[in-house]
Amino acid sequence: MKNQFCLPCLFLLAIINPLFAQNKFTNCSAAFLNNRMIVTEYSNKGKSTVSGKSTGELTVCTAEIGPEKCKAVEKIVFKVAIRGKESKTLVMYSDETFKQINIQNILKKCKKGDSIVLMTTDDQYALPHNEILVL
Repeated sequence: MKNQFCLPCLFLLAIINPLFAQNKFTNCSAAFLNNRMIVTEYSNKGKSTVSGKSTGELTVCTAEIGPEKCKAVEKIVFKVAIRGKESKTLVMYSDETFKQINIQNILKKCKKGDSIVLMTTDDQYALPHNEILVL
């Protein structure tokens, strides 16, 4: 009896499951400081750095990626953590989610060599350059 019941359930599950599956990481996003993309280039060669004296609004936005220029399109929510230089320990900056934040607020908790780590809250957004080295 068990096998007769399980087979139709598995078949039904196989049909319904793709209807609820979400495509992950289908939208490009990047970190921006004052509407300027932080990463040097949107490739696996790109580096993300900020000066410890940087000022302005830090955002994560969907992005139009082009050969000459990358443009911020829409702000998305994100969380912030700090990775310590020496221990490589990752600590949440805050429990809050942000659409923008003054970078000086984060840098107050950083030392040279630490990294600011940005995390999207929705897996539809790819954020490959999410770690920003503080110089």
